[in-house]
Order: sequence, then structure tokens, then C-alpha cells
Amino acid sequence: MSGGLLVLAALGTSLFAALLIFLLPERAFRARTGLNLGAALIKLSLVAWMVWGLSRGREYAVEFAVLEELAFVLRADALGIMFAGLSSLLWLFTTVYAIGYLEDSPNRKRFFGFFSLCVASTFGISLAGNLFTFLVFYELLTLSTYPLVVHRGTYRALAAGRVYLRYTLTAGLVLMIGMVALHALAGDIRFGQRELLAEFGPEDRLMLVGLFWVLIAGFGVKAAIVPLHGWLPRAMVAPAPVSALLHAVAVVKAGAFGIVRLVYDVYGIELSAKLGLLNGLVAVASATILYGSLRALAQQELKPRLAYSTVSQVSYIVLGVGLFGPLGTIAALSHLLHQGLMKITLFFCAGNYAEELGIHRIDELDGVGRRMPLTSLAFTVGALGMIGLPPVVGFLSKWYLGMGSIQAGMPWVIAVLVASSLLNAAYFLPLLDRLWFRPGPDHGVGEWPEERRLGRLETHAWLLVPTMATALFCLMAGALAGLPFSPLEWATRVTNVEYLP
Repeated sequence: MSGGLLVLAALGTSLFAALLIFLLPERAFRARTGLNLGAALIKLSLVAWMVWGLSRGREYAVEFAVLEELAFVLRADALGIMFAGLSSLLWLFTTVYAIGYLEDSPNRKRFFGFFSLCVASTFGISLAGNLFTFLVFYELLTLSTYPLVVHRGTYRALAAGRVYLRYTLTAGLVLMIGMVALHALAGDIRFGQRELLAEFGPEDRLMLVGLFWVLIAGFGVKAAIVPLHGWLPRAMVAPAPVSALLHAVAVVKAGAFGIVRLVYDVYGIELSAKLGLLNGLVAVASATILYGSLRALAQQELKPRLAYSTVSQVSYIVLGVGLFGPLGTIAALSHLLHQGLMKITLFFCAGNYAEELGIHRIDELDGVGRRMPLTSLAFTVGALGMIGLPPVVGFLSKWYLGMGSIQAGMPWVIAVLVASSLLNAAYFLPLLDRLWFRPGPDHGVGEWPEERRLGRLETHAWLLVPTMATALFCLMAGALAGLPFSPLEWATRVTNVEYLP
């Protein structure tokens, strides 16, 4: 299969799955399940094929002319395939989880159809080769995730959906204005052609700086940068698989990925530093990290606490981008994957607690570790990773950020990381204390016959297996970080090949 056909096949897998799901009748549960799982496995296999090929110098790209000086471009570079690999792997786990979570729910056809469109949009963002293609999939992501946010159809869900659309559609408009202005300035900007903007002189400084911050504002809404984050906590009314998708795979990660592309592949790290843009990014990211952690500490419900944790954690990526140097770059790129693994684990656990025991508030977690030990163990792994304790992957992100801040001559950033870690501990450790050490109701354990206590899974296998799998990946990606194709190793490879100043 040629490189272009492979890219189209990987993108078309989820698009074709979405079309078929919309055509299937609502009652076709087995066919829809098989289609979901088959498409997810095929996409993951195709991405793995491209990872292998890229490591051996092969190229995967396709483009079509849209206008005389504008093209639709898909290209699998090392950075894009990182994000594509994350979305493909976590799509598989989230698909398995969603099948179990929505087993008896209405409107499953609509849910899984838009779910597949959401994944296709994220994949298109990953492999977009220029700003125009990125914008097309970025807006498709907004439209495909809205039905997922309002899936339950309740008043709260519909209200959250309206807020979500106001934020994201406005951000899309701002992003389009910035991209059109850049196109008028420099033509069709392909990612990696940084010399286009580097050719402009000192008289263009103000214009380049202004356009940069316009584009940051457009990306910053989905990346949940303060004060553009207001939609994210409200979107927690969505089902747990949607929350996992929003936080770990799709929306917030697409915004952060857009910022990475803007700095490294549009402006270039050297021009960004020369224009004084990186210091501003570090300041914005640091404020968001601390604000998100403080707001998480004040939440009394589990999913909103995790939502504000996302506000904080995603800005670690932006912070790494702002640190001028290879270690900060490695931290930013690897945290794209690290944060996704940890956060999807935590949201899977929150969904298990809600589905099995009806738990939504933090004060309802007392003693739950005795009733749901495997889910609680997975939650513990994710929480310790967010705090930054080894060997979970979160430790690597914070270590490289700290070293990168010293390398960049910004040692004060270490104080931000320490404060954030202490706040992470302050809002996660009490949850672990409640799970494992607080006395609480037996949650029905005492009512089970002895043989059921020994043999019964604590929740549906469709929910438990992906939860344990992502928790295991959190540990493996940290403990085996030096192995080929680990998130850290691949981020190091991307940095060394493409982004060293």
C-alpha cells in the first residue's frame, strides 16, 4: 500500500465506521459492537505500521488542491504520528469502555456514530500537514463532540452543550481569522516550513506577535487555558466515556497539540524566542497550572475535581513548549501522551464508581476500596502519577520540566512545579485515604455469598478491563521509558530530529 493510500485508509477507517453505524438499526447491538471494535483495531494497526515505517525513513503523505494557492494536506510526520498513536490506542480502550457503560442506554447508534466522527476528526488534526487542513478537522471536532456532550438530553446537559458551543465556535472563528491573516501574509503555510515567517524583518514584529496571540487564543479554548477554560467543568455532565474522550484524547489535547504545532512548526522555536513569545507562554501556563490545582482542591464532586485537574495538567504541555530548549520540548511532547494515559484511567474509575455504586461526591468514597479494589488500585496509579511520584509516567513529565526550566534559565518554574505537586497531593491523597483507610458502608459486600465474594468481578468486564489496561500502561510507560517507541523515547527522537534549535 502506498504512503498516501495508507494515510487515507487510517483516516477513512473511523469515517466509514461512523457512516455504517448511522445506517445500522438501533437494536443491532452485536453488529455495532463488532464494527466499533474492528474499526478501532484496524486503525491502531495502520498507525503502528506508519510508526514502523517512519522509524525507517519512509514518508506517508497525500494532498489535494482546493484553490490555486491552498491545498488539503495530510502528512504523517513524527510529531503527528505521536498524537495519532495516542488517539488510536485510547480510542480502542474507550470503545470497549463505552460499550459496557452504555449497554442499556437509549440512542446508542447516535452516540457511537458521533464517537467515531470525533476520533476521525482527532486523527485528521494529528496528520494535518498545513493550517487549512488543521482548521477543517478542528471545527469538525467541535461539531462531532457536541452531540456527545448533550447525549443524556437533560436540562444540565443541554445547558452545558450551549456553553460548549459558545466557547468552541467563537474560538474557531478567532482561529480562522488568524489563519487567514497568516495565509495572506505568507501563503499556504505547511508545517515544518518555518523559514517562511523567519524571512520577515523587524518592521513586521508587531504583526507577527499579534497574530501569534490571536492563534493562541483560538487554540487556548480547547486547551482550557485560563481564562478560556469555562466550558470544561460544565461538560462533565456528559457520560464517563465522553469525559474520558474530552480530557484524554480529543478536545483539550487537540488545543494543546495546536499550540505545539504553532510554536514548533509555524513560527519555529527560534523565531518564537526572538519575538519574546515564549516567556508569555510560560507565564500563562504557570498561572493556569496553579489556578486549576486550586480550583480542583475546592471541588466536592469527583468529576469536576478531575476536570480542574485537567485544566492544570494540560498546561504542563504549554509550559514545556515555552521552555526554550530540548528538555522542555521532550517534556511537552511526552506529556501529550502521559497526561492522556493518566487522565483516561481516572475518568474510567470515576465512571465505574458512578455506574456500580452511584457515587459522584468525594465524601461517598469512604471504604470503596474494599468493594472495588481493582478500580481503586487503578485510580491510585492515576492519582500518584498526577502528583508526580515514580514509577508512574507523571514523574517523568515533571522531572523533564524541572530540568528544562534550569536549561532555559528559568529556575523559578521549579517553584511552580513544586507548588502544583503539593496541590495535586492535597486534592488526590484525601481521595486515596477515603478509598483505602476510611471506614464506610460495605456497599453490599456483606450481602454476597462467600463464593460470589471470591469470584465476582467488581463491575462489568467491559468497564474493568480497559480501566486496568490504561493503569498498566501508566506504569509501563514510566518504568520502561528507555525502551524503543515508549512515549519518552519517541518524544526524544522527535526533538532530536526536528526541533533542536
